[in-house]
Amino acid sequence: MRDSNVVSEHERDTAFLRQCILYDDSIERGKVEERIAQVQRDERCVRRAAWLMAHLTALSAAGFAYGAVLQDNFLYGKSWFVIKLLCELGLASLISLVAFMGLLMAYRKELNRLREQCRRLATTLLESRLGKPRPMPLTGVVRKKELSVNHNKAAVSASEMVTLPGELMSH
Repeated sequence: MRDSNVVSEHERDTAFLRQCILYDDSIERGKVEERIAQVQRDERCVRRAAWLMAHLTALSAAGFAYGAVLQDNFLYGKSWFVIKLLCELGLASLISLVAFMGLLMAYRKELNRLREQCRRLATTLLESRLGKPRPMPLTGVVRKKELSVNHNKAAVSASEMVTLPGELMSH
């Protein structure tokens, strides 16, 4: 299981976005926040079920391996019922694990869509309170410099490509 103190970057981003949209009083915000909470609960539930299926798959594989290695005449002896049970348990848990992983991917996709909706709500909220942002030019990223026509000198040094912070102020 995951440690309750370990929080992924994805979860921190979601929490931040949820905190940002709390300042919005619209009905849409309430629906988005409610849907995020539901998807997160469902995702946690499916994650726990997937862990259970992974453990059952490993347990059945370990039981089968134990019998195959340490017991004489394992496949043809008195333990045919145990073999059948372990194989069925392993196969069922493996199929369930694959299904749960697919469901986890679907929940992650839904959560990403909801996070994008949160971003739009937060942007709309900021624009309504602060106005439209002024566009910022992309100065200082790369200095345009003519390359020589000579094919032997195709590379430009890093110092020629990057504008230093002091040079930004002079433009």
